[in-house]
Amino acid sequence: MKIAIDFRPVVVAPCSGIARQASALYRACQSIQGVEAIPCTEAPLDHSVRDTGLCPKRAAQPGMQRPLPRMKFEAGFLPKALDEAGVDLYVATANMGLPLGRKGRRKQVVLVHDLFQLTERNFHRSRFKALAYRVIDWLSIAWSIRTADAVWCPSDFSAGEVVRLFPGAHRKVRVLPNHVAPLPVADEMELPELEQPFWLLVGTREPRKNISFFVETWRQLRTEQQLPELVLVGEASDFPALQDVKGIHWMSGLSDVQLASLYQQAQCLWQPSYAEGFGMPVVEALSAGTPVALATGSALDEVAPDCLPRFSPFDSAELAACMRKLAQDPLPKKQQTYADWSERYGMKAYAARVEELVQELLPLCND
Repeated sequence: MKIAIDFRPVVVAPCSGIARQASALYRACQSIQGVEAIPCTEAPLDHSVRDTGLCPKRAAQPGMQRPLPRMKFEAGFLPKALDEAGVDLYVATANMGLPLGRKGRRKQVVLVHDLFQLTERNFHRSRFKALAYRVIDWLSIAWSIRTADAVWCPSDFSAGEVVRLFPGAHRKVRVLPNHVAPLPVADEMELPELEQPFWLLVGTREPRKNISFFVETWRQLRTEQQLPELVLVGEASDFPALQDVKGIHWMSGLSDVQLASLYQQAQCLWQPSYAEGFGMPVVEALSAGTPVALATGSALDEVAPDCLPRFSPFDSAELAACMRKLAQDPLPKKQQTYADWSERYGMKAYAARVEELVQELLPLCND
């Protein structure tokens, strides 16, 4: 059996969350007996993926994730290439991207990580570009969900959003929790010296991450009582009003080792997002033994133990009460307890679920 996997996210942004899931899916499919996993993508002529993958002969052009290059790949290259390679199952890995045209006997899956492209205000440089991408994304996602034989989502929350917006897909939606890779062993010397204790936030750009709300609550409460300083992993330029706030330290461009060091040193990770399709930083922090305080109302409810503190992402008084409590009585670090929890998102569990979902679509022939 041949399973082709959309590897464009891996080529375009190899450190992104979607790219990591595409790579994990490829490795999981490789581990299934009787399966040949094939990466499928545009790529530079010297990219290593060309050694084993299905790639157009031409070199990838800049902006290959934009609508016109996507159309050329999905309509002009994919259908013929998949047929000629005898692919049995094709998996689009970035909410959209299934081949345009007839699929024949081939089965098709789309990974829908979340639908915030359609439901939330996203970060664009102009209102026109925001509107244009909203329309294009609607059409692309709707096509992929309608033509897919299965829709795999990383959480019950994301699965519910797919069914809410596309009711006709309810019979083919399945949950495939994300794979979260183990963090490397870190050394505190990997980072500049930080004042202890500090609270950590990872990932800041999109409005749904709710950073301004969180920081404003923290800043107001800090005038009344002593609170830990904040370390924000992200680009300070996305928040001009927060760049010079006393007690905030911005970090970006971190290696995995440096990020692991931050998790280990932090007193607590805060996740104030009001919309998340999964929440990888939560699992990463827990794997380092660091407790998490998180907002309710999205997939964050699913990825952390019930014993951890929650707060409304829209109620400043509730968030302030949570901050006050954790500042006065910090949660203990529980390396083994939290690490055991995070194992449910390890490769062993992930690969087993992938094989289960593949068998549901294409019964495997074991020689």
